[in-house]
Parts: sequence; C-alpha cells; structure tokens
Amino acid sequence: MTDIVSVSEMARRCGLSRARFYQLQKAGIFPSPVYMLSNRRPIYDQLLQEVCLEVRRKNCGINGKPILFYARRHHLVPATSKPTKAKAKRPKANQHKELIGALQALGLVNVTPAQIEEAVKELYPGGSKSTDQAEIIRAVFLHIRRKNSANNVG
Repeated sequence: MTDIVSVSEMARRCGLSRARFYQLQKAGIFPSPVYMLSNRRPIYDQLLQEVCLEVRRKNCGINGKPILFYARRHHLVPATSKPTKAKAKRPKANQHKELIGALQALGLVNVTPAQIEEAVKELYPGGSKSTDQAEIIRAVFLHIRRKNSANNVG
C-alpha cells in the first residue's frame, strides 16, 4: 500500500466513482481526507486507506450505518473472455431515410432500402462516415441509375 494517495485514487481502489465517493464521505460512510499543509491538497494516508478499504469490505460505514455497494459492471466480466462474433447488421428501413428522400426527389421513385444498402456497401466498403452527405447522395444516385439503365435490364 502506498504511503499517501489522492481522493481519486482512493475512490478507484474502493471501486467507486469520485463523485460517489465524495457523496459517501459527506454522509459519514467514509472518513474525510487529511490535507497537505504545503498546498491544501486532500490525501489519504496509510491508516485512512485501510479504514476506507475496511468500510468497503464490511459494508459498514465509520458512522456505524450499513451501506450496500453495487458491483461495477466491468468487474463482472472476466478479463480473459473469448471474443464474440460480430452479428450481421440487417438494413433497417429508417437507416437511410434521408437518402431515400433525396433519391426520390431526384427521380428514383421506386428505390428500396435494400438497393441503397447494396450501393453504399459497394461504393464505400470502408464506411461512409467521413464522406459528405451530398457526395453520398450523388454517388448512390449514379450507381442505382447505372444498375437500372436500359442496357442492364434484361
């Protein structure tokens, strides 16, 4: 155990956010820190650290009141868990709502979400997040028009 730690470090060791730690400190569950004389910085010395960890372990504050601590979610997941398979994303009707509206305004009245999804995947295999919306509309419009041109229709 370190000789002195900050309030943030003490909260981290107790498995709490700094804000929650301050709430419990104000309620009398955890002891107040001592302050360095040189800069008035709040710290926990070795004795206070042991008291805080004991409060956490026993679920009983220094004021004698019981306290229940919830386990943090990231502690519940084992550190060596197997990587999960990425689920296939299904195109949603609302996913390309603006794009459908823009394409219909340009004359592609019967455009479907599946056509748009196919065009976006083909045109932007790495994703289209960094591309301007107007450029995406233009590229998808031309792509669908080429696919539906008289030469390609059987």
